[in-house]
Amino acid sequence: MDVILTQTDTTVGFLSQDETKLRAIKSRHSSKPFIRVYTDFKSFKQDGNRVPNAQKSKVRRSRKTTFIVKSMAFRVVKHKLSSASLANGWYYSTSANESGKNFDRDFCEEKADIIVENKEFLHEGRSSSLFKINSKRQRKLR
Repeated sequence: MDVILTQTDTTVGFLSQDETKLRAIKSRHSSKPFIRVYTDFKSFKQDGNRVPNAQKSKVRRSRKTTFIVKSMAFRVVKHKLSSASLANGWYYSTSANESGKNFDRDFCEEKADIIVENKEFLHEGRSSSLFKINSKRQRKLR
């Protein structure tokens, strides 16, 4: 599986269905999971995922928001460029930088197999909001 460098709806990110390649690029510990990014809710549900009934409306209406249900972090992206990049329904996602550092285009281009860029170029933006949700409550983590 290839590693894609692209502008996501929030910031520049690496996308891949190969978790081990992303771990190697980011030097990330195996206990820290990646966010799964889906193109639509149909792909999310086909992957066997569920959202608690009390939180479904919030998840559907959210923009630039990542949710954690049980131990899985996910986001549904409606951003056109990202959706075109996500032809397979979902990818693991992480910010395009070395752990603890800011975006460095040279580093990213060296690590990526495919670079998807539009006329707005690649730029670092704010990360998504992060909520841990269950059937009774939600807690903002970021």
